[in-house]
Amino acid sequence: MTSAVSMAVAGAGLIGKRHVDAIRACSGVGLAAIVDPSPVARDFAASLGVPWRPSLAAMIDKGGIDGVILSTPNQAHVDNGLECIAARLPVLIEKPVAIDVAAGETLIAAGEAAKVPVLAGHHRRHNQLIQRAKAEIDSGAIGNVVSVTGITWFFKPDDYFDVEWRRRPGAGPVFLNLIHDIDLMHYFCGPVEAVHAMESNVVRGNPVEETAVIVLKFQSGALATINVSDTIVAPWSWELTARENPSFPPTTEPCYLIGGTHGSLELPGLRLWRNREKRSWLEPIDATQLPFGFEDPLVRQVRQFAAVIRGEEAPLVSGHDGLQALRVIEAVKQSARTGTSVHLR
Repeated sequence: MTSAVSMAVAGAGLIGKRHVDAIRACSGVGLAAIVDPSPVARDFAASLGVPWRPSLAAMIDKGGIDGVILSTPNQAHVDNGLECIAARLPVLIEKPVAIDVAAGETLIAAGEAAKVPVLAGHHRRHNQLIQRAKAEIDSGAIGNVVSVTGITWFFKPDDYFDVEWRRRPGAGPVFLNLIHDIDLMHYFCGPVEAVHAMESNVVRGNPVEETAVIVLKFQSGALATINVSDTIVAPWSWELTARENPSFPPTTEPCYLIGGTHGSLELPGLRLWRNREKRSWLEPIDATQLPFGFEDPLVRQVRQFAAVIRGEEAPLVSGHDGLQALRVIEAVKQSARTGTSVHLR
């Protein structure tokens, strides 16, 4: 039998509560504490019969923790992560791992120096349909990846912006939503070599982007375009198509198209398009529906984090992966600001 792993969740907001649910649904993992200074979090912990700690320091002082999931505000990720590393506690950090690359590099270096695992919370990689898509691409089912199109369109209602920080730079769909798409582009296509981007805030006029169009060039030579907006009423986004989060009404539309020399993949529906025999636009083309499972990727992420804590597996999404996505996001912002292409090191 594998040993039980005790996890704490720091930050009891919307995503923190989803992590709590995932831990409680995962066998061999126990919820050891909820860490959040708010009275609401204290009451939430009490309702679950789980210890409440007002701070990471208090949690560390009490002991009994094997790992921590950080779902605190983005600005606190680095300080909180360093605190966990200093206590030699493996930590899974919600995206983004930091609010700037330099701070993220400090965090990842500290984890490596202490030999403490640091994971990034890009949970989509744990989705079984993403795992199946990755396996198909790696097997050569679509040949060499040539181009990718991603659509991330949705409409955030006016009351979403009643919270002041959501109207400020850093809170737009590039940082909050696109970073997940960028991580998947890395997963499917490898490292990004160059970025060119344009942004707009023409609808709401807030001092933060609401729409962005991004062109990516990968080291492999593949190209991608990603179009993201939180002011379009549309069915094409991961949130509305992947059925990961029951809060979103599902559609049956695709949001990613991955094109290769021998076929194409449509996600999240996972339809594989290929010519029957000769590759030609004049020949019949058929779609094969590939099967995949629907287990909650957050539960799968918790299970994998527990295996990392036990020393059984390497992280599926490492801190370096989170940092790589953040570098691309910074390049997107720089390109949109300057009007020039940005080449990544």
